[in-house]
Amino acid sequence: MSTLVKVVQPTGILDGTKAGQFRQEISQLVEDKAEVVLIDFRDVTFMDSSGLGALVLALKTVRASGGKMFICSVNEQIRMLFELTSMDRVFQIFTSRDEFDAHLASL
Repeated sequence: MSTLVKVVQPTGILDGTKAGQFRQEISQLVEDKAEVVLIDFRDVTFMDSSGLGALVLALKTVRASGGKMFICSVNEQIRMLFELTSMDRVFQIFTSRDEFDAHLASL
């Protein structure tokens, strides 16, 4: 049985103005029975604390439905934000989409 994976690919700056839209997108995926949600940060240039808050809420939403959430392709600024806030211990972060795909295939 294949796992239903949904990919969310935000772009630009993930901050307070985009956080609400981002959370809505995650809620919709959960309603659509996504088992695994991958947040691909390839096109995100900057994230602030509002964006981080939205990610934490997204994680809670996904986990509450019994799903899993992963992150991939973060840039240096976002990686540092995760490390400074210890969120790198909360989220499972992959360096690339390929690394995530390999992990998923091994499950």
